[in-house]
Amino acid sequence: MKQTTSEKIIEYINKFGRATGKELSDAIPAITSRAIRKQLKSMLEKNILEKIGKPPKVYYLIATSKNVPNPVLINKSVMALINDRYLYISPTGKMKEGLDGFVMWCEYTHQDIKNTSIKYLETIKKYDQFKKNSLIDGMPKMKSTFDPVFVDKLFYLDFYSIERFGKTKLGQMLLYSKQSQNKALIQKLIATIRPKIIKVIEDYNIDGVLFIPPTVKREIQFMKELEKFLKLPIKRISVTKIKTEIIIPQKTLSKLEDRVENAKRTIMVDDFDLYTNILIIDDAVGSGATLNETAKQIKNKHIVRGDIIGLAITGSFKGFDIISEV
Repeated sequence: MKQTTSEKIIEYINKFGRATGKELSDAIPAITSRAIRKQLKSMLEKNILEKIGKPPKVYYLIATSKNVPNPVLINKSVMALINDRYLYISPTGKMKEGLDGFVMWCEYTHQDIKNTSIKYLETIKKYDQFKKNSLIDGMPKMKSTFDPVFVDKLFYLDFYSIERFGKTKLGQMLLYSKQSQNKALIQKLIATIRPKIIKVIEDYNIDGVLFIPPTVKREIQFMKELEKFLKLPIKRISVTKIKTEIIIPQKTLSKLEDRVENAKRTIMVDDFDLYTNILIIDDAVGSGATLNETAKQIKNKHIVRGDIIGLAITGSFKGFDIISEV
């Protein structure tokens, strides 16, 4: 029986493991390169193939993940939760949101999709108990860690990670935004969190915002991108990150007192204007040392009449060591 074009493509990829479009065109000369591209597009849509890389180097492989199971197998309310809250970024850098990502993760970890989806709902409900008006109150942790505490309120938009399922959607986006310095992912994250930040500004009558400056030198600085693309309608407070002889990122310090000393010696608030309420934004709160030290400087300079509110994209549920990778 004569092989179809898709069968020839699968045969070639099975033999060599992967192939570019040009390789396939050369290997199947009876088919035009245009027809090969059309067939590849169709096979990607049917989840027969998957691709890695970006033009001009794109490779096609046999798909490792299956099509999403019959939606009837998963309760509608659970499916809605997964579609809203779940994101999976594979070890090879493939990003899938919602049910597609959940299925991919279950297959990768060899877990039953239906039973795991039920467990996901139970776990999310457990952690959502800590949320009020879509914000997590981080003050209990600050008060149990520092004496005195200089921030008046502290909120997280989400936890960085949760039991069994690992990093949350925001946790994944934050980690890989910083590590990959991917502008598209950074802007996707910013678009996700901006409405919540605007609401905090409105609810707490904030007229000044301070962005915690980055420590590690990168070509694309996440906090600078965050500051630029959030486009907040309030004045930005001037702050400097002191350059030391040897740069020591806080995430490398395991002792709380070392993190406090690091923040004390490297963060300098330079502003002299007077504000009603100030918002300090950080990407992730582990120990809270940087936020507390920055708030202390603001109060010592007497540039705020009301409250200092800390806001982090993610915060840790237990110890600060779990987000040392950010």
